[in-house]
Amino acid sequence: MLRLLFIHAHYDDFEFAAAGTFMIWKQKLGDALEIKVIVCTDGKAGHHFRTREETGQIRLQEQLASAKIGDYQFENLRLPNGQIPRETRLDQTPDLLPALWKAIRDFQPDYLFCPPLPTDTLAGVHLDHVAIAEAVRKVAYLINVPHAFTPEYPADETKSAYLRTPVIVNVSDSYMKGANAFDLAIDVEKAFQIVCEMSYCHQSQITEWLPWVGRHAMDAPGSLIEWSQTLRKRYQNRNHELGISSKNAMEYFTVTAWGEMPTFDRITRDFPNIVPAFSRLDHLRSRLSS
Repeated sequence: MLRLLFIHAHYDDFEFAAAGTFMIWKQKLGDALEIKVIVCTDGKAGHHFRTREETGQIRLQEQLASAKIGDYQFENLRLPNGQIPRETRLDQTPDLLPALWKAIRDFQPDYLFCPPLPTDTLAGVHLDHVAIAEAVRKVAYLINVPHAFTPEYPADETKSAYLRTPVIVNVSDSYMKGANAFDLAIDVEKAFQIVCEMSYCHQSQITEWLPWVGRHAMDAPGSLIEWSQTLRKRYQNRNHELGISSKNAMEYFTVTAWGEMPTFDRITRDFPNIVPAFSRLDHLRSRLSS
């Protein structure tokens, strides 16, 4: 059994960052693959004419609909007090690290996917994306420290099971346009249709909020066919940004040293549909062997 955990800030981040690769992985491994998606905010801030409460409830139902199509586990991150962190205030939440620590330890993933940290000060960012990236990086060493947050999550401190730290992988981030880096280019063309269907569940975003906010240069799609055309352009724009001359849908990942450092052979064995011509495998091999 291979376990993949995707941790990000918002409802719909999964579909736009890694869903294609996860679905390709599922096509390859079937029941031998277990997927969980954890969203770390309440989703209440991302709209322009709906109330916060209405927005949060709608976005939650949209994510659940996507999870049904993609056949993956979904949950909201909950702080020790049971509350879901507030959107746009993740960096003000002192219990974020304990909550992540518990969520990761409960699922015990082999691979953990999360947003990247910007290294270019000229790059644009989304504050929630950066907050999650920083939090995952900070908590990574503590994943196999069984008593790190037992004040928040009481446990028998005299009995501790060993838990292997996962390999932590960064996804690409559309808010860091022009500053994204990657090791692996994954061809997800065979999963394009299901990603269209999963992402089309997020109606409050793709037909209302994103066209209105104007940051993504897109018109409101009137049908799944129109949305598939828009999504195709998004993939092509990302390929162009990263210097990849392919018309296929591609997703991009960077292997970090935040968690376990895998062998090069393990990465190339586990990840599906790596495109060697577009990936930076020599650089990755050198970094993993050093």
